[in-house]
Amino acid sequence: MSTSNNIADTIQNTINGKIKPLGSLGKIEQLAAQIATIQLTQSSANSLSLLNPTLLVFAGDHGIAKHNISIAPSDVTTLMVSCFLNGQAAINSFIKSTNWQLKVVDCGIQTQLPTHNSLISARLGNICGDISVEPALTETQLDKARLHSEKLLQQLDTNLIGFGEMGIGNTSPASAIFAKLFKLPVENVVGHGTGIDQQQLNNKRSLIIKAVNRVDSDQPLEILRQLGSFEIATMAFTMLEASKHNKLILVDGFIVTSAAAVALAINPSIKTNLVFAHKSNESAHGLVLEILAVEPLLDLSLRLGEGTGAALCLGLIEAAVNFYNEMASFEDLGISL
Repeated sequence: MSTSNNIADTIQNTINGKIKPLGSLGKIEQLAAQIATIQLTQSSANSLSLLNPTLLVFAGDHGIAKHNISIAPSDVTTLMVSCFLNGQAAINSFIKSTNWQLKVVDCGIQTQLPTHNSLISARLGNICGDISVEPALTETQLDKARLHSEKLLQQLDTNLIGFGEMGIGNTSPASAIFAKLFKLPVENVVGHGTGIDQQQLNNKRSLIIKAVNRVDSDQPLEILRQLGSFEIATMAFTMLEASKHNKLILVDGFIVTSAAAVALAINPSIKTNLVFAHKSNESAHGLVLEILAVEPLLDLSLRLGEGTGAALCLGLIEAAVNFYNEMASFEDLGISL
């Protein structure tokens, strides 16, 4: 590949030349092309790689959770992080027979846990602000989240990062971000989350309306600071940083998509690096994916979080890489069509 102008042609010709009807591998072909666009350069060989796929679960607690808008109290965030570290959660089950390396990023949960090989400290506090009445983060905390993301990328020897999250109440900041960023009615983006009843849902909507109405700015960074959370802010900055280093970024569900939406608003060019894993069963996720003009790989009615949807996509990514690298071409077989 001698010039940047013909890299795209080389990629498409490689895919089209495989021993198959054109387009017959559907989204796998699109995925392979996307990975190739990220990885190939003018001087590189026409070959793709996966290096130490790493799944990061970003955890944080939320001031708004004190208003009884979830089926569980905030203490459960710490409990679930402990389960991740001890191999007891859904995400651990999903990655057990895969090549994922799991790391938990403590962005600020109420109980600081002991040192663990799979735990990365990126703490911004014990709990973020209650967005219904105050900013989620101070300006100092937002700057610190950016610094943490830079440090985090320096620690990771990988070219594929999956993003997951954990935080009781975190569908609320995600919904608030979508409402403000895309100028959507709050009722269109607020759902039942973990399974709250109608009274809790009404309360949740009222709180998010208060949150959105008190923010005047339409700047993505200020929306993130005002309406986000410790883990959503850290995810957004980590995505931006990962794109600078040509990483493939695998976006999980509703909450992770809110971080991706902010990152895209800050730098639209990172879309090249983003793969959206699945369409969540959280009601507004499909609408948001349509607004972002992206198509997820899976639709399995998941709404757990933890990076579970992203975890299931590693096999598809591996298939795309192996197809690109190893499948024979008509030219290899001496066949001219």
